[in-house]
Amino acid sequence: MPLVIPDGLVVSVSGFRGKVGDPLTPELVCGLAAAFGAFVIRSAGGEGARGDILVGRDSRTSGAMLASAVSSGLVSVGCDVVDLGVVSTPTLMLAVEKSDALGGIEVTASHNPAEWNALKFAAPEGTFLDAQTMSAFLEFALREDPPRASWDELGTVSADAGATARHVEAILRLPQLDLSGLRAGEFRVALDCVRGAGATIMPQLLDALGCEVVAINTEMDGRFPRDPEPTAENLGEFADFVRRERADIGLAVDPDVDRLSLVNENGVPLGEDLTLALASAVVLRRTPGVVVTNLSTSRVVEDVARAHGGELVRSPVGEINVARRMQSENAVVGGEGNGGVILPDLHHTRDAPLASALILQHLVDEGSTLSAAVDRWPTYTIVKTKISFPREALSDAYAELERQLSSDRVDSADGARFDWEARRSWLHVRPSGTEPVVRLIAEAPDRNEAEELIERATAVLNGLM
Repeated sequence: MPLVIPDGLVVSVSGFRGKVGDPLTPELVCGLAAAFGAFVIRSAGGEGARGDILVGRDSRTSGAMLASAVSSGLVSVGCDVVDLGVVSTPTLMLAVEKSDALGGIEVTASHNPAEWNALKFAAPEGTFLDAQTMSAFLEFALREDPPRASWDELGTVSADAGATARHVEAILRLPQLDLSGLRAGEFRVALDCVRGAGATIMPQLLDALGCEVVAINTEMDGRFPRDPEPTAENLGEFADFVRRERADIGLAVDPDVDRLSLVNENGVPLGEDLTLALASAVVLRRTPGVVVTNLSTSRVVEDVARAHGGELVRSPVGEINVARRMQSENAVVGGEGNGGVILPDLHHTRDAPLASALILQHLVDEGSTLSAAVDRWPTYTIVKTKISFPREALSDAYAELERQLSSDRVDSADGARFDWEARRSWLHVRPSGTEPVVRLIAEAPDRNEAEELIERATAVLNGLM
C-alpha cells in the first residue's frame, strides 16, 4: 500500500528524519526504501530493470537496525544492495558517483542528536536528490504501492568494504594538494570525531598526509559526548584538548562527516564559516574562478574570492541548491557556511575529509599558523534567531522589511536577503525547511550592529502579526 507520512517526520530535500521509534520505525524505513527502489527502477527503464543501490550508515545505535530495514525494502522490489557498512556521507556519495548504481541511501541524521536518525537519498550522479526529483519521489511514494519482486526476482545483498580507502585515495590525487609539502609540514593535528563515522576516514587520511594525530571521541558507538553539531559553542572541551596537546590545529566533524569546524593552535574555536573561506583560498590560488555559497554564509568567503580574482555567486540554502548552482556556473569550489566544502574536482558533495586536506594545504601555502592565516581576513559576527510567523504572510513581511530597512540590494531567491555594502553587513530572513519558524541571520563587523539588525527585523515581523 502507498506510504503514509506520520506526524513528526521531517521531510526535506535531503530526505526523511525523525526520532527513532516515534515516528521513525523500521517498518516506515522499510517502506521508504522500497518506494525509493521502485522509483529509481522506474526512472531507469521500468519493470524488469535492475541495478545496485549503495547503502551506508553512520555510527548511531539505531543505524544497524535501520540499515537492515533499508536493505529489506530494497531487496523486496528487486534492487541489489551493496552494503558499505559504517561510512561517511561523502564516502557513500562518491562511491555512488563512481559506480553504475541507480542511487544510494545513507542512514544518518547528520548533526541531529543521538535519538534521531534519517535517510539521505543519493541520485546516480552522487548528489542528493534535487527539489524536482524529491518532489516526484514523494508523490510516487504517497500514491503508489511499490510493485514487489517475485520470489525468484528478489534483489541480493553484497558487501563492499573498500569505499573509504577509495575515498582517501581520490583526495590524495587532487591537484590542489602538494603531498610532499604537506608531509614535510609534519602537522600535529587534534581530531574530534564525536563518536560518529569520522573515525572510519579522518585518521587514515591525516596519517597519509604525514600528520601526527591526537584524537578524542573516535569510538564509533553513536553515544555523542556533546551536541553533535560542530559549532564553536559546542567545542569547549575539544578546544581545551587542542591547547593541552599543543596541536597545530584542531579538526572537529559531525557524525556523518560532511561538516568541518576548526580550532586554532591557541585552543580558540573559529566557527564554521572560515572552513569554506580558507579552503576556497587554496583552490582559487591555483585556479581563479567562481565560488558558490548560500545566502546565509559569511561575507568573509566573498572577501577571499575577490582577493584571489574570483567571483562569489550565492544560491538558496541547501547542499543540492549549492551543487546545482556550482554546476551551472562551472564553479571551481563552493559549499556552505556550516563547514561544508564542495570541490568539483572530487565530487559535488560536502566533504569534511576533503576540507581537512585543503585547510592543511592552506597552512602550507601561507607558511603560518592557523591564527595568523585567519588574521589576514576581516572579522565578522553572525547572529541568528528564529521566531514563529505565519508563512502565508511572508510576502507582505518581505515587502515591509524592504520598505523599512532601506538596504542597497535585496536577493529574493530564498526568502529575502538585504545587503548594506558600505557597512559590510547583511540580513537574511527565510522560512525554515525543517521547523514551522522563520529564521533571521544577520552579519556585521560589529556584534552590536548585527544584533540591531535582528532586533529591527523582529520588530517589523511582530508588527505584522
